[in-house]
Amino acid sequence: MTDRSPVILQVLPALGTGGLERGAVEIASAITQGGGTALVASRPGRLLVQLRHAGGRHIDLDLKIKSPFAVLRRARDLQAIIRREGVDLVHARSRIPAWAAWIACRRENIPLVTTWHGVHEATWWGKKLYNSVLARGARVIAISEFIAGRLRSEYGVSESRLRVIPRGADPQDFEPGVISGERVQKLAESWGVLHGEDVILMPARLTDWKGQGVLIEALALLRDRADTGWICVLAGPEGDRKFSRRLQQRVRELGLEDRVRFAGTCTDMPAACDLATVVVAPSLRPEPFGRTLVEAQMMGRPVIGTAQGAMMETILPGETGLVVPPGDADALADALKSVLETDEDALNWLAEKARAHAVANYTTDLMQARTLGVYDELLGTHLRTTFEEQNHDR
Repeated sequence: MTDRSPVILQVLPALGTGGLERGAVEIASAITQGGGTALVASRPGRLLVQLRHAGGRHIDLDLKIKSPFAVLRRARDLQAIIRREGVDLVHARSRIPAWAAWIACRRENIPLVTTWHGVHEATWWGKKLYNSVLARGARVIAISEFIAGRLRSEYGVSESRLRVIPRGADPQDFEPGVISGERVQKLAESWGVLHGEDVILMPARLTDWKGQGVLIEALALLRDRADTGWICVLAGPEGDRKFSRRLQQRVRELGLEDRVRFAGTCTDMPAACDLATVVVAPSLRPEPFGRTLVEAQMMGRPVIGTAQGAMMETILPGETGLVVPPGDADALADALKSVLETDEDALNWLAEKARAHAVANYTTDLMQARTLGVYDELLGTHLRTTFEEQNHDR
C-alpha cells in the first residue's frame, strides 16, 4: 500500500432501500470521512442521491443476473474497474456480486471483504456452495453473533478471518424528546390515531415469515384481555400481495377493522417510534439482526421480539423488552398486555435501560469505525483513526 488515499469498492445488486443498501451508503460516508475514496458498483436505485451526498461515487453495473456466464462477464467488468480506478480492496455484500468480486480479486491480487447480511439457509449442497462465497473473504463480517455462529459451524470460518460487526442506528436521529410535535402529529393523523390511544407498531414488509399473521391473532386475544384504547399499525410495504390480502381478510373476520391500520412504508421511523407505545417484531424465522428493534430501543420504547436469532442479542429480556416463542399468539397477547399495563415509573426505567443498551452497542458510528478497522487490517491504512478524529465531538 502506498501513501495515497485508499480506494474501496463496494459491490451489491442495487441501491434500493433495504438494510444492506443503507449499510453500503453509511460505509461509503465513513470511507470518505476517513480520507479514502468510496466507490459503489451496482444498479442505481433510491439511495443513489444519498450515496452522492455521502461523498461516494456510483458505477452503474448489473450484478443481479444469476448465471455463471453473467458472473464471469461481471468479473471481467470488475477487473477493468479495479485497474482503472486503482481499487485497493473490494467489499461484497450479496452473493452474486460476491462471486464476481471473488474472481476479480483473485485475478488482480487484491483483498476481498464479505459481509453476511441475511440468514441464507441451505437445505442442499448446491445452495450451500452458492452461499459459501460470503465466507471466502480475507475478512468475513457477520452482522450478529447468531450469524457468526453459523459461519463458524457451517462454513468453517476461522476466528482469524471472522469479525462480528452489528448494524447500527444514529442516536442523534433516534433521540427521545427531540422529534418535533409536527412530525408526530402528521403520522398520527395519517394513521388515524386518536389522542390518548396506545399504538402497537410493527414496522416490517408484509410477508408471512415476519409474523403479521400471528400478531393479528394475538390482537384478537388482546381485545378480550386488555380492552383499552389501543390500535395496531402495520408499517411496511407489501412483500407478498397474496399474503397481504389474506391478512386483511383475517382482520375483517376477527372484527379488528377499527383496530388495525395498514400504513404502507413509513419514511419517518424516529417519529413512528416516538408515537408508538410498544414496537413488535414477531418473526417466525430467526432474524439475522433486526434494526427496527434497535431503533425503537434507542428511542426508549419497549420492544417485543421472538426468542430466536439475533433478537436474543439486541433485546435484554425483562430489561429493555420481552421475547416470546415464535408463532405463539397467546404468549404475544400476554406480552402486549403486560407492556400496555406497565406503570409509568417502570416504563421510564425501561426507557433508560433500552437507550443505554442500544447506544453502547448498536450505533452507526460504531459499525462504521469497526468496518474501517477491518480495511485497515488488510491495507495497513489509518481510515478508522481519521474517521474517529473527524467524529470525536459527536
